[in-house]
Amino acid sequence: MTARRALGLAFGDLYRNSWRLVPVNAALGAVLVFSAVAAVAVHALLVLAVLAGPLVTALAHCSVTLVRTGNVAVADAWQGLRMHWRRGLALGAAGVALGVLAGVAVHFYTRSSVGWPFAFVTLYLVVLLGIYAALLATVAVAEPELPLRVAARDAATLAAQRPGATGLLGLALLLVNVAGVAAAVMPFLTLTVAYSFVAVAHFVLPAEAREV
Repeated sequence: MTARRALGLAFGDLYRNSWRLVPVNAALGAVLVFSAVAAVAVHALLVLAVLAGPLVTALAHCSVTLVRTGNVAVADAWQGLRMHWRRGLALGAAGVALGVLAGVAVHFYTRSSVGWPFAFVTLYLVVLLGIYAALLATVAVAEPELPLRVAARDAATLAAQRPGATGLLGLALLLVNVAGVAAAVMPFLTLTVAYSFVAVAHFVLPAEAREV
């Protein structure tokens, strides 16, 4: 599956199923926004963003279900939350830890007159890790019998085997989500994250895993 094909199929899937995916995308967006706002007042409250992890795996579960069967229901989000919340918390904790480290690094480098190249490299690495995180969440949900460390290895192998396509998909989805935030935030809170995970599911899942 090429990146361009995955993006096109995801657009069609979202057009037909957006109302089923919007609630979980909105819940995820609400947790992220609330965590960010709370952290402005009390930095330690950024830990609340860990709760976004289970919602990410629920959204990934809906996306995998949609790609495999051609259908998804609101109940699939609850099923995904019940099945994958532990993995979601682990992924959320890792994401928050990396985000804090990246934030500290960027803050440190930008305060230095010679640190801007390092700040740029840090942001670049954050984008790469974001792409990898989407792949990992999808693999972990699609293959729940795999230990998380094995899912992490498989996601890394997939990205390494198809670096060009993975990078192109990641860049396209980054632009989609940045545009969603720029457009008064609402598209990001309701649609663009769901679209991203459906596209990643199309990209990750083998063709034989899909029902015709």
